[in-house]
Amino acid sequence: MGRGRSSGPRCLDAVIGYGGSCFPKDVKALARMAETMGYHPELLDAVMEINRDQRTLLVEKLREVLGGLRDQVIGILGLAFKPNTDDVREAPSIDGIQSLLQKGARVRAYDPKAMPVLKRQLTGIAYCEDAYAVADGADALLVVTEWDEFRSLDLEHLKRVMRRPVIVDGRNIYDPKTMRDAGFVYRGVGRS
Repeated sequence: MGRGRSSGPRCLDAVIGYGGSCFPKDVKALARMAETMGYHPELLDAVMEINRDQRTLLVEKLREVLGGLRDQVIGILGLAFKPNTDDVREAPSIDGIQSLLQKGARVRAYDPKAMPVLKRQLTGIAYCEDAYAVADGADALLVVTEWDEFRSLDLEHLKRVMRRPVIVDGRNIYDPKTMRDAGFVYRGVGRS
């Protein structure tokens, strides 16, 4: 397995799903090439379907924890498909936000780099100046991108400003025990 930042064992972790300009396009192209050569790309089709499902899974976790989403204030931490970029192509955040809006949630978002890009594509949400502004009065936070600054948030301050201390972590950046000990209702991906 590769050793770069976009490959290696970390790529096998349970998360909200993949995005970007290359990997989704390459998986689709490989599946179509297999079809044209007479092969059955069931595995590749399943990979694409699971990736789509992961995005809806987190919204469903929010709905279960909150007892519904209508009129709930949901804060989105991270918009880019990966940290250290403003790239929102095929970003899981877009599907999540659209699903939340369709279910009647009020959405706020923050990303250190990607907000100017997404503002041109996605309206109907509030863009905030930092993670604490997103959390202020929120019923829940949804972690979508694993920015380092989200790993080091002041949990006590975060809990104090939130209306309900609920975090659904699409990147598993937090330790579940630490979050429970801090008083949060915490859900990750692929964790009990």
